[in-house]
Amino acid sequence: MAKDNTAQKLIASNKVARVNYEIGDIYEAGLVLSGTEVKALRAGKANLKDSYAFVKDGEVFIKEMHISPYDFGNRANHNPLRTRKLLLHKREIKKLYGKSREKGLALIPLKLYFKNGKVKVEIGVGKGKKLYDRRQDIKQREERRSLSRDFKSRQLKV
Repeated sequence: MAKDNTAQKLIASNKVARVNYEIGDIYEAGLVLSGTEVKALRAGKANLKDSYAFVKDGEVFIKEMHISPYDFGNRANHNPLRTRKLLLHKREIKKLYGKSREKGLALIPLKLYFKNGKVKVEIGVGKGKKLYDRRQDIKQREERRSLSRDFKSRQLKV
C-alpha cells in the first residue's frame, strides 16, 4: 500500500488572524521543540492567538505561542511562552525578512499541525485590516450566505 504523504493532524489554528489581517503569501515551517513540548502538542495543548513571528540574524523565531506544560513532565518541563526557532530554507527566510520590513506587513502563524510525524507551523504574511474592511468582509459573508439559502430553497421547491 502507498503511504499518504499529506496526512495532517491539526493541533491549533489562529482563527482571529484571518479576521484581523489580509493574508498574502503562506509558508510552511518546522519548529525546534523539546520533548515535553511535543508530548503536550500531541495532547492538543497549544494556543496561537497572540503569537507572531520575526526575523533576527538570518533566523526566524515565533514568539508568544503558548504550549501548556506536559501533565506528566518532571523538572525538565518547558517554559510555556518561550521563543521558538522556525526551520525554513535560506531563500524563504530572505523573502520573509524583506516582507517583514515593508510597512504594515507582519508574519502571523495561522495553524499548527503534525505532518508525517513532524510539527509544522503555517506562517502567513499579513497586512492589518482597518475596522471598515472587517465590516465589509462580514457584510459580504452574510450576502453569500443569504444567496446560498435562497438558491437551496428554490431548488427544493422545484
